[in-house]
Amino acid sequence: MASDSFSTRRFNRFHGRVESDRPCSADGCAEPGEFRAPPLEGSASSHEGPRWRWLCLEHVRQFNQGYNFFSGMSADEIAAAQRPYAGWERETRAFSTNAASPPPRWADFADPLDAIGAKFRERKAQAERDNAARADGRFLSKEDRRALGVMGLPVDADRKALRARYTELVRRYHPDHNGGDRSHESALQSVIEAYGLLRKAPAFA
Repeated sequence: MASDSFSTRRFNRFHGRVESDRPCSADGCAEPGEFRAPPLEGSASSHEGPRWRWLCLEHVRQFNQGYNFFSGMSADEIAAAQRPYAGWERETRAFSTNAASPPPRWADFADPLDAIGAKFRERKAQAERDNAARADGRFLSKEDRRALGVMGLPVDADRKALRARYTELVRRYHPDHNGGDRSHESALQSVIEAYGLLRKAPAFA
């Protein structure tokens, strides 16, 4: 069971510990090497970097106690390493002038519920409604278009369609038609405001 495996797992309370069965690199030590340490001076390194040593807890503590970052440095090198801005001279990828990454492609995204695609289509449809012209050439302001969206009407709706839609929505949201339920009052108020704006608009004159 999962609980049994968790109870037998060693509690990892040491930062940097990587539980493994590899032996400690210290001569004659039978404890597992679970802590990474730099290689000994003069040891070979691969083309990918230094070959790290893996030490047990006791030996990595001994290594840390005797480790001296400034070992082998001259006085000038030590002073340079202790400057507040030491290391900031090196150009990193994040600040490099040629470090720009290409934007993600749509093909890189998994959208099993069509959440991204549906939102994109909704915004595209809204943009098309916002830019669509009426067949009769009558002007629609931005507020008129927003009000049409509240009413759920197309840009070519006429005054008769506007009145019919208003009556339908009032019946749907008014408490008197819902057994006194006042939970739709906000929607009703939006419909009343939208109708009041549109019936005075030049497109519905």
